[in-house]
Amino acid sequence: MGWLCMSEMDSVTSTELGELPAHWPVQRFDSLFAVQQGKQVSRTNRIGENQRPFLRTKNVFWGAVDLSDLDEMHFTEAEEKRLALHPGDLLVCEGGDIGRTAIWNDTLPRCYYQNHLHRARLRDKGAADSQFALYWLWYAFEIGSVYFGRGNVTTIPNLSQSKLCELPLPVPPLLEQRKIAGVLGVVQRAMEQQERLLALTAELKKALLHQLFTAGLRGEPQKETEIGLVPESWEVGPLATLFYTQLGKMLSQKARKGGDPKPYLRNKNVQWGAIDTTDLLSMGFNERERGKFILVPGDLLICEGGEPGRAAIWHGDVKECYYQKALHRLRPKSENASNEFLAYWLEFALRYQDLYGVAGASSTIAHLPEVQLKMLQLPQPSRAEQDEIVECLSAADKKMVFHQSKYVALTALFRTLLHQLMTAQLRVHDLDLPELEQLTRD
Repeated sequence: MGWLCMSEMDSVTSTELGELPAHWPVQRFDSLFAVQQGKQVSRTNRIGENQRPFLRTKNVFWGAVDLSDLDEMHFTEAEEKRLALHPGDLLVCEGGDIGRTAIWNDTLPRCYYQNHLHRARLRDKGAADSQFALYWLWYAFEIGSVYFGRGNVTTIPNLSQSKLCELPLPVPPLLEQRKIAGVLGVVQRAMEQQERLLALTAELKKALLHQLFTAGLRGEPQKETEIGLVPESWEVGPLATLFYTQLGKMLSQKARKGGDPKPYLRNKNVQWGAIDTTDLLSMGFNERERGKFILVPGDLLICEGGEPGRAAIWHGDVKECYYQKALHRLRPKSENASNEFLAYWLEFALRYQDLYGVAGASSTIAHLPEVQLKMLQLPQPSRAEQDEIVECLSAADKKMVFHQSKYVALTALFRTLLHQLMTAQLRVHDLDLPELEQLTRD
């Protein structure tokens, strides 16, 4: 990343925000922005004919406004005039994730905001840039903890209007503000693009699961079964005829204090289609238990509780790893049984269709006991068709992993740039913008 090279630092001065370039004065927030809180939500205020949508803190995210779930209440003509949002207004959360900020882009006409949001409007567009202010607040609240302790101390942390007004902000020259905001905007838009692609790929996979498990790949007529429509040539039978099942080792204080502890998987380590090994615990396993509970690559692990039926394949990411009793381990009994095919089937049947109703109302804790697991009716296409279906779905998974890893890398880049640009450790004129834009596209 040659574009991250440092230039010779400009002269710096000590400020209440730390050392900053001498040409970056520090000013109060309300010297740049006029701040106003929205309308209080109450039973009385909901009565009236002039019902209008309004924003809550749940609609405001860092750098984005979500309009998918808007509430409504009555606004008088005077309130509509006073609380009208203009393009470029900042929306700052008073509570919850205090300081969380987004810019209003006039996406929805006649939309207003409640009193847990501050609207901050530039007093002079020639003095400051709203996008730069957004990124500064993002850095200050989310990364740098610059304003730690400035929120009012109550049972619910909040950022009152008076506290927001007095916050100090660095004010680089306007052109420099816009350049900094432009650089960060390039990375933010690339992050948002990867989020959209990830969501789109997830929807495509969901549709693919439905198509493959109800129609198959051979263009056959379908038949109705106890697990819904399947291709005519597919058999349907109990899981126990195809797979060996075994629960893991019971947790106990004695086991956790045993000598020679070994890592083991819990419910939380098994996600849909993936094993998360970032937070493994250990306990002791004797010689007999090591032979019984050791995991080998290709084993299928299924959650008994939590989200019953959640399943993933073990790929041997950790040497000599075991599993606890809250997990079922499955291994095929014959060559016609595929752990990979079963994992995808369970994702379709339980995550998206609830075909088995395993989280029954008779249980206070949703679970999938071994006896019920063994009785689950499964589709049984030929092994060749199983493998082809797995290949199709695996390609979708790989695409999702690609977009997820790209999003993670861009997020790390964004946070690094945000920190370095807002503290002037990196100056915007040192950046090779075309190279940065290329990096976000690769």
